[in-house]
Amino acid sequence: MTDGAAVDVADEQIVSNQIIRGIKTLRDHLDCSVHEALDVFVARYEVLRAERPGDFVCGRDEYWAGFYS
Repeated sequence: MTDGAAVDVADEQIVSNQIIRGIKTLRDHLDCSVHEALDVFVARYEVLRAERPGDFVCGRDEYWAGFYS
């Protein structure tokens, strides 16, 4: 598949906590399964959290609250 550094099509959805929309964007772009898109999403989230921490609309603890995969 790909790592989080290579795929930037869902960056704005990732930083604005639009998890489902971001996964769908990645799935459509990569033509992959939901599980694979989620893996890429999480990897890209970690890259963006390290590179652009101030761009996120909420903290790390709040980001995944209520999201169960």
